Amino acid sequence: MKKLTSLALTAAVTATLVFPLMSSAKGNLSLRATDLPELVLGNDEAGYGISQKEYKMETGKAYALTIISTGAKECAFESHGLFNNVWMRKVEAGGIEIKANGFYELEFEAEGEVELFFVPIKPGKYTFECAGLAEKGMTGTFIIE
Repeated sequence: MKKLTSLALTAAVTATLVFPLMSSAKGNLSLRATDLPELVLGNDEAGYGISQKEYKMETGKAYALTIISTGAKECAFESHGLFNNVWMRKVEAGGIEIKANGFYELEFEAEGEVELFFVPIKPGKYTFECAGLAEKGMTGTFIIE
């Protein structure tokens, strides 16, 4: 059996493991975001309803999520699990694009809208809620597979 030099071994491993992975991704996935159903906060008569209780997503796929507050209740929207386990591409609000590595809360003091563009990087079940209003029904789950 022939001995492989470390350079030949590295080349063999790269050709076997890395190149197939590189060829499976086509184009810039962050620019082809899949639109998720809008999340409307405060959409019932009491002002505590939300339009969507569950979102299912996959790691490595880009998504766009629009969150709309009716202004019926103030909402400090939190999802620490999701926000800590995605690559946040940008946030759009009020005609402004915000490009940041991350954040921990979106505070709606009145009627408003924000659009998040992100790529999930870690599987899991992550709760979202309006802080202090989860027991009133303003809560749901992001499921990342």
